[in-house]
Amino acid sequence: MDLIVIGAGPAGIMAAIRAAKRGAKVTVLEKNKILCKKLRITGKGRCNITNACELRELFDNIPRNPKFLMSCFNNFSNYDIISFFEENHLPTVVERGMRVFPQSQNATDVANCLINTARQAGVHFINECTVTAIICNNEGACGVRYIQKNKEEKQLMAQNVLIATGGMSYPLTGSTGDGYTFAAELGHSIIATKPSLCPLISDEFFIGELEGCSLRNIEASLIINNEIVFTDFGEMVFTRNGVSGPVILSASSHYDEQTPCRIEIDLKPALDNETLDKRILRDFSQVQNKIFSNALDALLPRKLIPVFIMKTGIDPKKQVNSITAQERAKILYLLKHFDINIVSKGDISEAIVTSGGVCVKEINPKTMESKLCKGLFFAGEVIDVDGYTGGFNLTIAFSTGYAAGENIHI
Repeated sequence: MDLIVIGAGPAGIMAAIRAAKRGAKVTVLEKNKILCKKLRITGKGRCNITNACELRELFDNIPRNPKFLMSCFNNFSNYDIISFFEENHLPTVVERGMRVFPQSQNATDVANCLINTARQAGVHFINECTVTAIICNNEGACGVRYIQKNKEEKQLMAQNVLIATGGMSYPLTGSTGDGYTFAAELGHSIIATKPSLCPLISDEFFIGELEGCSLRNIEASLIINNEIVFTDFGEMVFTRNGVSGPVILSASSHYDEQTPCRIEIDLKPALDNETLDKRILRDFSQVQNKIFSNALDALLPRKLIPVFIMKTGIDPKKQVNSITAQERAKILYLLKHFDINIVSKGDISEAIVTSGGVCVKEINPKTMESKLCKGLFFAGEVIDVDGYTGGFNLTIAFSTGYAAGENIHI
């Protein structure tokens, strides 16, 4: 055996495919009955495979250790990922934000494409298999011990072992942090793990009233100690206890639980103050005989209006034609600066990815091989790298997996 891959996710299977196409004999061990279990539910079941942005923008969308990925992205880029799927009979489409999805809009098709390509290359899969330890000798990693379907422990020997077990997000899909344990047992440092790309929790009394309210084409900024640390344009949604959605998930990568934080929403980012003021005047002139609470339908989602009015401090029963210039200035300001206090992140079980993991200083960035243990490789979320929403985390998985498969010892 040339390579044992622990974990049948996107990173592990991509590594297996690349190694097998180099002539390696590869076995993939997966604890779940279903291969690519987490991948099948990503992107709300649609699977955002990668992002079609320019290469330099990839690095801008990796908040943790982007330089570590320079060689991986140069050798197997987002465009190479798209070509891989197209060449293996999975057409793709590019959507808003340069997000790349399967044309079928079905994440299961992405999983099946990977699995079928791997099997055609000669990769062997063992399902319902729990790895208990990585075996090492004086030269480095040389095999694993595992238990399949609760039977007696077995061992499998190989020249190379790849840890591609994922992080700790979505634990029901098998991501329970096993890879960190294996790595630590072999001497690797583990950077403290925490949820990333997760909802943010608010203590605002009105949050529950807004549950389910979606906002599109807004700009959201994360403000820490009165400084903007992150801004993004797109969509968000209010939850029963906070906020979520693409722009919020990306903002959560910068959340600092030690300092006061808030999300500031620009509800009309396409309009500057002067243009927006004219818009408000025009809208009000068309409903001048209505009361204030019935005059905002053209500006805001209906569910947001009562909370918005409450935050302005204007009497909701006041006639629109009697609203003063000073009150209109409050409305204008709030449309551009709708603040929400943030007190914590969602639990790691709610996170899309895990921040933290195996220290990148102990991994060769060109090969993904451990600097501490010859023949031991890492790929994907188990490494201390993570990206924003938009296909960047799967790009990391595919690129690091490809690098590992390209560089195993045969």
